[in-house]
Amino acid sequence: MTRARLAAALLACALGACTNARPARVVIATERAPKPVGPYSQAVLAGGTLYLAGQIGLDPQTGALVEGGIEAETRRALDNLFAVLDAADFEPSDVVQAQVFLTDLADFSAMNAIYAERFAGVAPARATVQVAALPKDARVEIALIAVKR
Repeated sequence: MTRARLAAALLACALGACTNARPARVVIATERAPKPVGPYSQAVLAGGTLYLAGQIGLDPQTGALVEGGIEAETRRALDNLFAVLDAADFEPSDVVQAQVFLTDLADFSAMNAIYAERFAGVAPARATVQVAALPKDARVEIALIAVKR
């Protein structure tokens, strides 16, 4: 679905004019974020809600985890997520909920500083948890949910 058709469909639904001809789910994909490392989509649009798969700090060009520690990985993960948001014609301000997964809660402050820079203003609701491991030995993974306003 093109960006123009996607925007028109979202506007129609927002105005209460959804039709059965509109797909119930639209898969969103962009080359500006890493290709999925498993059987999942970068994002799925259902109604006016965009569900973004978790992103780690992979460079979309090389597929390798960025170097530079938790700060670099957090920046890259958010860059990847924002590229997917943009591909779906959403803005960071449309994000209503975030899930952050850290392999070490000692990295919380460093991750939080980068996160705060990227979500200046009204920040989305968020959960942050420590996990045993992440794909590719990443230190952080972030997933988002966004709603078109």
